[in-house]
Amino acid sequence: MSMLQIGFLFLIFLAVFGVIWALMMRLSGNPLQQRLDMVANSAAASPNRPVSRLASALAKRLSGLAKLSASDKDEEQSLLRIRFMNAGMRGASAPILYFAAKTGFALLFPALSFMYLSLSHSHATGNSLLFYLLSSAAAGYYLPNKVLESLIKRRQREIFESFPDALDLMTVCVEAGLAMDAALMRVADEMKIGSKVLSEELNLVTLELRAGLSKDRALRNLAMRTGVEDVDALVAMLIQAERFGTSIADSLRVQSDQLRTRRRQRAEEAAAKIALKLLFPLIFFIFPSLLVVLMGPAVIQITRVLLPSMGGGN
Repeated sequence: MSMLQIGFLFLIFLAVFGVIWALMMRLSGNPLQQRLDMVANSAAASPNRPVSRLASALAKRLSGLAKLSASDKDEEQSLLRIRFMNAGMRGASAPILYFAAKTGFALLFPALSFMYLSLSHSHATGNSLLFYLLSSAAAGYYLPNKVLESLIKRRQREIFESFPDALDLMTVCVEAGLAMDAALMRVADEMKIGSKVLSEELNLVTLELRAGLSKDRALRNLAMRTGVEDVDALVAMLIQAERFGTSIADSLRVQSDQLRTRRRQRAEEAAAKIALKLLFPLIFFIFPSLLVVLMGPAVIQITRVLLPSMGGGN
């Protein structure tokens, strides 16, 4: 066995071991006990410190690799910074690791493809080999984009699902006589159990208000960090209510009713799409199976009885 084959088998072993280890870490542990521990220990920032230290150490080592794919345009950097905030990545090492991953995967995937083609004794040469290498390099370069997009969608989904509870709680707090700043602080403390992501965002709003930032600016920063349409609508409503002096409780109640209506409409839209989505599995998977089961015996009888008789008649 050559060294190239040994290296390829070692890479396969590392990949399988990493997948199994990730699944074990994902599935191990009692979710109920973890939630009780989170409620009992309000200081939840300590477990993230080793991760942040590791990320910062990796960022220092991979800063030169990240420069190969980083862009110098301010517009692209600002848009990318917003996308990182939408994904919940606020550390300074996140952009460095992102661009380092783009460069590293763009170099690693062609190398793995070349090793696979060499070990499989493929006859790809010339343009075909170049096509495989360029395709794998493009896949590795755009893989971090897909991962970042998936993280953004997952985080926005969590905020969207827990936002009605936060809005109802904020309405109760405001109607009980609390100011909007105190109501946001109270909602942020109460939402730690239900949604840690939304609780962190509301805590950032209260910290910005304590630091002296204007209420309009702090709320607009909340809408920009989350990127959720419902949060943007709430921020616009709160800014208008604060500017024109209208009742915040009434505005929150109207916003809550509109949010419930919008959620019901989205659920009805998703339910209406089910028939169209089921059409393709029915046509390509279920109908052929039913056709084989129903028409199979008849076809067998035809081939056994009619075809020999027709052949004998001729």
